[in-house]
Amino acid sequence: MTQQQSIGNRQGRDPAAGQSPVLTNRATVDRRQRTAPRAAPPNVARFRIAAEQSDPLHFFIVAQWGLMAPFLLGVLLLLAAISRSLPDALSDVMLLAAMAICLAAPILGRFEQGLDRHGWERYPLMAFAVALPMMLFGLAEARWVGSRGLGWDLAVACNAVIVLVATALLANRLTAIIFASMALWLGASIHSGSLATTAMLGLGSAIGVYVALRQARGAAAEADVRETTERRQRRGHELLSEYEQNGLGWFWETDRRGQVTYVSPHIARLLGGSPEEIEGRAFTSLFMLEAHERESERSLVFHLTTRSSFQELPVRAATGEAEQRWWSITGRPVMDQFNNFMGFRGSGTDLTETRKSQQHVTQLARFDSLTKLANRFQMSEWLEKILAAPRVENRACAVFLLDLDRFKQVNDTMGHPAGDALLKQVAERLTSTVGAMGRVGRLGGDEFQVILPGHHQREGLGQLARRIIENLSQPYSLDGARVTIGASVGISICPDDGTTSEALIRNADLALYAAKGGGRGRHHFYDEDLHSDAKERQQLEQDMRDAISSGGFELHYQPQVRTTTETITGFEALIRWKHPVHGYLSPAKFVPIAEEAGLVAQMGEWALRTACRDLATWPESVRVAVNVSPLQFANPALPAIVTNAIASAGVNPARLELEITESVFLGDDRNTEAMFAALKGVGVRLALDDFGTGYSSLGYLKKAPFDKIKIDQSFVRGATIPESRNGAIISSIVSLAEALGMETTAEGVETLDELDLVRVLGCSHIQGYIYARPLSAEAALERLAQGLQAVANGPRSARAPRQTMLRKVVLEHSGHVYEGTIRNISQTGAMIEGLWNVPVGTPFAVHLAEDYRVEAESRWCKEDRMGVQFARPLELDATGAVQFTPPRARRDRSDGPLLRRAG
Repeated sequence: MTQQQSIGNRQGRDPAAGQSPVLTNRATVDRRQRTAPRAAPPNVARFRIAAEQSDPLHFFIVAQWGLMAPFLLGVLLLLAAISRSLPDALSDVMLLAAMAICLAAPILGRFEQGLDRHGWERYPLMAFAVALPMMLFGLAEARWVGSRGLGWDLAVACNAVIVLVATALLANRLTAIIFASMALWLGASIHSGSLATTAMLGLGSAIGVYVALRQARGAAAEADVRETTERRQRRGHELLSEYEQNGLGWFWETDRRGQVTYVSPHIARLLGGSPEEIEGRAFTSLFMLEAHERESERSLVFHLTTRSSFQELPVRAATGEAEQRWWSITGRPVMDQFNNFMGFRGSGTDLTETRKSQQHVTQLARFDSLTKLANRFQMSEWLEKILAAPRVENRACAVFLLDLDRFKQVNDTMGHPAGDALLKQVAERLTSTVGAMGRVGRLGGDEFQVILPGHHQREGLGQLARRIIENLSQPYSLDGARVTIGASVGISICPDDGTTSEALIRNADLALYAAKGGGRGRHHFYDEDLHSDAKERQQLEQDMRDAISSGGFELHYQPQVRTTTETITGFEALIRWKHPVHGYLSPAKFVPIAEEAGLVAQMGEWALRTACRDLATWPESVRVAVNVSPLQFANPALPAIVTNAIASAGVNPARLELEITESVFLGDDRNTEAMFAALKGVGVRLALDDFGTGYSSLGYLKKAPFDKIKIDQSFVRGATIPESRNGAIISSIVSLAEALGMETTAEGVETLDELDLVRVLGCSHIQGYIYARPLSAEAALERLAQGLQAVANGPRSARAPRQTMLRKVVLEHSGHVYEGTIRNISQTGAMIEGLWNVPVGTPFAVHLAEDYRVEAESRWCKEDRMGVQFARPLELDATGAVQFTPPRARRDRSDGPLLRRAG
């Protein structure tokens, strides 16, 4: 057997022989690929019967060389038996020395292992341990044969057998074998003394030594390569073992029938068995394919059936655990050197945590983390899917946009955790209300969206919207507190209001804006007018920005007259805007837009500085009152702005009066008190504007340092009508102000009888058309030049039949529903506020109460107010007031009128 054959038998292993090797050294794979009979397709592994390889040895002396001593003794006994004689004394010494040296082979071998395998010292040691005993035996044998006259054929036969035994014992160490063979024959030739024999033996020895040295060098180089290869294999094996043991991945292998021939031990344990128990099972039985996605199931079965490679295929493991475990497997078919399919081999990794992370990311990307509803992205995706349906009739849908009313107040008063809890309850109620009709999502903040696929009648959508508003308006329980909010809904319908998601969302948003503008707590369908209104608001906002930068705003001043002396004590500064196209616009139209656009602060600061500058040209006894919005009041820089405006104009701070509404008390008490203290520190006067129409608590009057209370004009109008309670309210306010040391100003006094009433009730100041309308800065200066005395000029009284009120009503026109507020009413007509630019002669159906509808026609319109004339006069009660109960109901009921108050 050759050296390479022996090494191949020890080291090589046939993978097809059932040993199931999973890992192959890279160098071995490279050699197999180079020696393959033909190219293999990509991602296909090949089995090859391993080529026989040489095993270069590092050392010349082996421990089994000691067995040569008993063999030599046996040869001597054989020769003694044949010759019936014994060797001489010298031959005995040489034979004993030869056997002794052979017996010392284990010791000499260990000594050689301590030497550098590339050093020359190993060769003399080999000559002593291997060559010397063979030469001594050959010499002793030759002397014995020669002295006894034995035939040389017997000696040659013995030497041949000894050479074969030496070759076997030296285990393919070619250098040592050559040295042993040459030394044996050298001993015999020395005794013979033949010159020719010695020469031939010397020549053979030289050739043998040359070949041995070359083989030794080649063996040493090959030994280095082998050592490097084995070291890499060991390192690779250790790394892969750690890879498996640490749970980073695992390996598997099947035979051509799809049965498992190898699987990593820890995977076998997860599957509820040992590797031996798993081997022989079908590979597909390791997974729960029926619970996996369909395309992945087909993919795995497809690849196994068609014997094709697959990469990172997700499968669910059949571990039997309560918690799902997912693996990613990669595999490729294995071919032998004849391109025969042998099975599959591959690896796997644990996907469980990765899938959990992916699911979490998907949850965050497609669902609202607080309410678990679909988020804006998923709702938009779903709407796009509906609108992209192949059939046109399947693209119909309705979009609801919802906004919660008074939600910010909950956040501000109870904190954001309470607000989050409220949003969760709102989401539950909304989902329960909509049910299977559609999908509910949260767009952010307190804004929700509902998408209803399919065709829907407006009546049905209106009923659903009212049900949503009703359910969301029911009280909530938050940390033991009872909280009530509301909701407003805007509705757009596809295809009536748009066929793209952008158009439907925009139009639903416009409808929501209209619903909120109509008083909140109601729903509104999109109408083309809303789009034009939105464009108008957008244009007005841009025009306002231009007016601020170009000085397009004006201040007009309305006199405030002392009741007792009828002298002008001050003016209220009122902002006016003369639009370059539309002329003068009502503040009620552009101020809300300025608040939404965040322009109020700039406009307020401009008004403050302009009023102080005009005040500097007036008499010292005249003051100016400037309105301060809640946004301005919340600005910590307000005292500095006021101080700078006063200093720039050079006026006395006491001549500036800041009018503040009750809504500022909805903020933080400490900040509010600090702001009041700072403003009083500047020296300005403070007036409470629109008293009684906003924040209902009177507790703030105990601390707020107001100098004046302004009575809203809604209390003044109608105060002279019999049975009106407005006079009592005015009297109470005046009494409260006097008790607190404050002045009072009655706003909106337009008739002489109203003037007489507020005088009798004790108001200290009066402001209204009865004395003057708002004047421009130039006109106000001219008026002051004429003196401070004011003269009342106006009608004696308002129209007697008119009944002043604030009553919400619903108006119908051409299938559209509008909401308005009755400001005054008589038997024949009413003034209604809330509708803009109504053409004269427009017919309406006015719902004065439930089941009470009257026909009317518009007679005039100015800004957001219009006068309507009823088709039939309304009935009056015993006191002369208009009745809001249907005439039939009054006839059928004997127990008096049934009054139902709307709004």
